[in-house]
Amino acid sequence: MFTGIVEELGEVTAVETLGDSARLRLRGPLVSEGAALGDSIAVNGVCLTVTGTEDGAFTADVMAETLRRSSLGALSTGSRVNLERPLALGGRLGGHLVQGHVDGTGTLLAREPAEHWELVTVSLPAELARYVVDKGSITVDGVSLTVVEAGEDRFTVSLIPTTLALTTLGLKQPGDPVNLEVDVIAKYVERMVRTGGAQPGAAVDGAVR
Repeated sequence: MFTGIVEELGEVTAVETLGDSARLRLRGPLVSEGAALGDSIAVNGVCLTVTGTEDGAFTADVMAETLRRSSLGALSTGSRVNLERPLALGGRLGGHLVQGHVDGTGTLLAREPAEHWELVTVSLPAELARYVVDKGSITVDGVSLTVVEAGEDRFTVSLIPTTLALTTLGLKQPGDPVNLEVDVIAKYVERMVRTGGAQPGAAVDGAVR
């Protein structure tokens, strides 16, 4: 489980294509320190398993399903990435609950600079629109953000100077893809409402749903 508070702006140092999968080597001295085989690190919002560490870098394998559902397949040597280690038990939940399970991808549509912040518009896949609400939470490339305005096919977020300086969202340009993860609580609520709070096959008031 993550919080969407990026710890480090890392860099892809190598991409190895392995048929229907890929192996990434990523430089991130902070998140690599103390990382062990099998640990999890979020890369642009995607939870990946560490397969090795060396000299301030780590490697991770990306399966076909992850390449299909996320923008990790577009990474190349030199790409900058947002990195975050899992939330430690008892740690502060600075953003919101983030699983690192990308729901889909969007496209950065526009940037509107202001004096000290930017308003950014991102496209929203139709199947995710019902989970995104004004002032709700959404994860964009692993960054926990508050939705300013939610539409049927897009949403806007405001980026403060710290977010612009310390994450890839300060580098993204219109047309660039981004990973999206909606608030998991919204998905649980939807399922509970749809099933009346019971799992399919469970007996409720003598009836099986």
